[in-house]
Amino acid sequence: MPEHTIDFGKYGAQGIKGHQAVARQLDALADFIASPITTRRGLLARLHYLTRTPHARAAARDAGLTVTDRTLKAWLQGTRNPTRHNLARIEAAYRTVRRHNVARYLLARLNRTGRGTRVEIHPLNQSGVSTAHQRVVEFRTLNIRHWEAIINAWSTGNDQALDDAWIEQITDLGSQWGQYEYVTNIGFAA
Repeated sequence: MPEHTIDFGKYGAQGIKGHQAVARQLDALADFIASPITTRRGLLARLHYLTRTPHARAAARDAGLTVTDRTLKAWLQGTRNPTRHNLARIEAAYRTVRRHNVARYLLARLNRTGRGTRVEIHPLNQSGVSTAHQRVVEFRTLNIRHWEAIINAWSTGNDQALDDAWIEQITDLGSQWGQYEYVTNIGFAA
């Protein structure tokens, strides 16, 4: 059972929580800007995304980017550069706004009008575990038809809600669902 995994990795197993793997895959599907924010191109792309419309500016302010219009104009013109702290705030605001903007699209693509999406669950890595402590955990697939709770938790950045929504979905694996609390990867496409 997942609630009993207290000392994960004690015998050498490696992996990440299932909901973190889901969030990583959803981030990959969100198609964030590839250029790093530390480059001029990456910074300008994020600033243009956050400031192109009044609605985008309001969403950026709600996401934590609370600088003056004068500062934004100086950053866009290249006369001033943001500090490391402001770069982190720009990146966080960009990711928050982008997640919010693509959530509805991803939800429709993943639900596929009730057919759902097949999810591949790659079990944890036991290569570092001695043979006596290894257990049989196989590759599994699961069809998820209701992505609403997962997408809502991901788009708002609520880690606990995402974990709860993911656990609710993997209980469809039957009595083995607890073996998939930690995984190496979770794959799906939209």
